[in-house]
Amino acid sequence: MNRTEKQFLEHIRRQGIVSNDEAVLVAVSGGPDSMALLHLLVAVSPVLHLRLGVAHCNFGLRGEQSDGDEAFVRESCDALGLNCHVRRFDTRAVSSAWKKSIEETARELRYDYFAELFREKGYELIATGHHSGDNAETMLFNLFRGTAASGLRGIRSRQGRLIRPLIPFSRQQIIDYLEEKRIAWRTDRTNAGVEHDRNYIRNRVIPVIEERFQHKFAASLQRVAEHAGELEEFMERHIERLISEHPGLDPEGGKLHVGTLLELTRFERKELFKRVLQVRGLPVESRVLNRIAGMLETQPGRRVHAGPGVEVVWKDGFLRFEAVSPNASASDES
Repeated sequence: MNRTEKQFLEHIRRQGIVSNDEAVLVAVSGGPDSMALLHLLVAVSPVLHLRLGVAHCNFGLRGEQSDGDEAFVRESCDALGLNCHVRRFDTRAVSSAWKKSIEETARELRYDYFAELFREKGYELIATGHHSGDNAETMLFNLFRGTAASGLRGIRSRQGRLIRPLIPFSRQQIIDYLEEKRIAWRTDRTNAGVEHDRNYIRNRVIPVIEERFQHKFAASLQRVAEHAGELEEFMERHIERLISEHPGLDPEGGKLHVGTLLELTRFERKELFKRVLQVRGLPVESRVLNRIAGMLETQPGRRVHAGPGVEVVWKDGFLRFEAVSPNASASDES
């Protein structure tokens, strides 16, 4: 193994991302990130005794180029002696039927296909090629949307069955590895656009910051993400303890005792509000958390909007998260 492959193996072991003898499905588009991930996993497979397979989604969005990506991935898998699972989608038609954006539709189709392969082929993990640049992009995107502190954790190296072993590696390290090993890849020119917010951040915002701060930006954000992750893990345990010690704090049931909340710090209160929102599948945004926290500075009877179909009302000594008609507007949005 060369230096990059040894670093990759060390990272996987240190973080417990992959265990010996696991079956890993590698999501491969044909681009540089996924091709580097594939070859790195192949390099460490004899040490970890992994069973590897490849999944490729042809979304049909770039005509002959999409078909060329598919053919390239199939040929790469043949050369490596790996099973290649391919699914073609009429993404535009599905997007229209679902009334969702092309990007959201493609993502859902992709992960539905992965889940199908898990059930039918016995894979245990799905690996994607997200790297430190993607993490920086995600953190900035979350920041611009007004994320809570947890959004600064960025992309996790492992989340359930989904693993992202390249998170510590930069795009330049990935390209250097591919060139050193003479590994070919495909280029998706649509990634160079600026129409979508993520592309704008990737292609316009980050390069300017990197130029000013001498390519230290992504690495610095990675450290912030690690610290945010450590803080989140600490708070998870702390909030679990608070809930167990105070029967009036019931995020699952959607009610929080006001007297108990007033004994806590504002940060602790917001963490409890986050729990309730997450249980109901609602987005966690700073403005919403601040709006709910502000209720405790007023009087009983006030209502605020917490998200689609949910209002919070101060009633009978509790903040209660109640279901309402999705089209209903809260009486107090301040």
